Amino acid sequence: MTVTIGTRTLGDAHPTYVIAEIGLNHNGSVEIAKELIDVAAAAGADAVKFQKRTPEISTPEHMRDVPRETPWGTMTYLEYRYRVEFGRDEYLEIGAHAAERGVDWFASPWDEPSVAFLEDLDVVAHKVASASLTDDGLLAALRDTGKPIILSTGMSTMEQIDRAVDLLGTENLVLLHATSTYPMPAEEANLRMIPTLKDRFAGVPVGYSGHERGLAISFAAVALGAAAVERHITLDRGMWGSDHAASIEPTELAALVAGIRDIELALGDGVKRVFPGELAPMAKLRRVGAGAAV
Repeated sequence: MTVTIGTRTLGDAHPTYVIAEIGLNHNGSVEIAKELIDVAAAAGADAVKFQKRTPEISTPEHMRDVPRETPWGTMTYLEYRYRVEFGRDEYLEIGAHAAERGVDWFASPWDEPSVAFLEDLDVVAHKVASASLTDDGLLAALRDTGKPIILSTGMSTMEQIDRAVDLLGTENLVLLHATSTYPMPAEEANLRMIPTLKDRFAGVPVGYSGHERGLAISFAAVALGAAAVERHITLDRGMWGSDHAASIEPTELAALVAGIRDIELALGDGVKRVFPGELAPMAKLRRVGAGAAV
């Protein structure tokens, strides 16, 4: 089974779909968002992803009035959420820029009005954040769009994942193994969940959404068969904001994509053969049983 997002196909025997998660790391600036899109395109990523909220709906009641220190002064958490949220005009500008740079763009809607908002912009797919996996109303609204859905599975039990998959259906579904610790220590990666999910949901492409420091764990996910890899990106981990510390910088993103492409080549097809580069060493070094190379 494969899933098509934009012009890319996800699934076994297809290149790993690399998602550069911008999220809120634009800090409410369209110009920073464009810079991050440029970073993703230059690195060879396939897509950029944002987060879309209706703040008065998606902000938890107990958090709304909590004071937060921001670059724009002290404000309530709800005011901060409004300050960093893009509207239709901003997303039209961002979407046009992504199209110019040849990368897909979509977002994680955190509430049902945000699904309608993104549908009006005709995004190529929808992403379900791990925090939303148990939101049946949101999942149903996403299912009804008929668009491809990428479902992150952090902070969830297997029973909760089963329920979400039952509600969404397996057609046009991509699962991402994730651990929602920011940043994530290696001992919480549990990458063997990738083959576990592949076995449990046969035919559904399974990928990895990472929040770790460094690239090694993401590379290991590809070696284990990840059909997609999502990583948060930032211009600078020292920037103000909650997700920058668990993000990778431009040079790291470029190294991530290059490494993933090398791993895809290195995995091969599992058929043993003597490669042309081995013929000269074989003639020089093998003393017994030279035989014919096939």
